[in-house]
Amino acid sequence: PKGGITVRFTKMNGAGNDFIILNNMEERLDHSLFPAIARTLCHRRLSIGADGLMVVEKGLQGGDYRMLFYNSDGSAGEMCGNGARCICRYGYETGLAGETQRVETPSGLVAGRRIDRRNYRIRLTDPSVIRLDYPLEAQGRPVPCAYVELGTPGLPHAAVPCPGLSGKKPEE
Repeated sequence: PKGGITVRFTKMNGAGNDFIILNNMEERLDHSLFPAIARTLCHRRLSIGADGLMVVEKGLQGGDYRMLFYNSDGSAGEMCGNGARCICRYGYETGLAGETQRVETPSGLVAGRRIDRRNYRIRLTDPSVIRLDYPLEAQGRPVPCAYVELGTPGLPHAAVPCPGLSGKKPEE
């Protein structure tokens, strides 16, 4: 952001996504700065690079703490599952929460549990919308799709079948 500020942060990776975590209970930054901080720090070629910025704040509704999520373009996001697992590890390792924890997100309360030193399991919010037969069009063709929103407001997810796709790596 303009004017230059110094912040302490942690960078974490969860299942191939990477995140910058900023503890705003310590940094005490104005919320209006977060979109610019996300754009600046998450830019891969000009800065640290990350898929998103997660800001930790004091819980307001009974959670151990609250997570604000910003995409790399600075737009606010509701929540990110891989990010939530990272934030749970961060919460445990920094003493914000114990082995089980409740994280407040814009899409609802997410429960996290420590499995071992590096692995965490989360329980996402319940679906608020489920449409198994959701019409989608790509390149002028209909594509079968299922649509689910998790929480309220809903975190949108689409599931599209990919015939012939397997979990096997191609032979080298």
